[in-house]
Amino acid sequence: MFAQIYSMQSVEEALACVKAGADRIGVLTEEADGAYPCGVSKELCKEIFKAVGNQAVKVLISVKDNEEAIIAETKELNPDVLHLCAEYRGNPSFREKLRAACPDVLLMEAVGVTGEEAIEDAIYRASYADIILLDTVAVDVPGIGAAGKTHDWSIDRRIKEAVTVPVILAGGLGPENVLAAMNTVHPDGVDSLTATSIKENGKLVRKDIARVTQFCDIVHQYQETL
Repeated sequence: MFAQIYSMQSVEEALACVKAGADRIGVLTEEADGAYPCGVSKELCKEIFKAVGNQAVKVLISVKDNEEAIIAETKELNPDVLHLCAEYRGNPSFREKLRAACPDVLLMEAVGVTGEEAIEDAIYRASYADIILLDTVAVDVPGIGAAGKTHDWSIDRRIKEAVTVPVILAGGLGPENVLAAMNTVHPDGVDSLTATSIKENGKLVRKDIARVTQFCDIVHQYQETL
């Protein structure tokens, strides 16, 4: 069981999250339009990934809308994992192209758990992706995730039982509910963004390191019981 913490906005923040126990850290790159929370420039992403090095698994959260741009960015930034969660959805052909361009990068696909239809979608995504992430769909944020709300974990449990690739559970998880989520779903990892961030004027401005530490401690203590 591992703890994945999204989304880093500075080198200092990323290193603090790693020190707090994050096994994986995520960075979202986007242009300056601000459609997604916590987006940073490619230059800053490079600095964060360089500083983290091998201390944690580095996840690139791509919100670009075409495969050429996504693969080019992945090749430039060289993460350990590419996370697709926005307008562009992957497919077997994309996975082969990514493997050819970036053979060491794993592909993680987001699945929006809006109802039982998510089970079929997850099974399809798991047929070519290396990892799937089960998340809540927000009404005010494009793509899948960053909703800050949970969803029906019983569907996640059914997905976990139906696929053979690692499953990460996301969606409104924080220190208060992550243990219940793990006990219900038995995922391979858990992810936190909103519930371990500080919000000011409706915007996620930085990570709450105390809550990141609490979250990671609960995850790792749970792992010790398995």
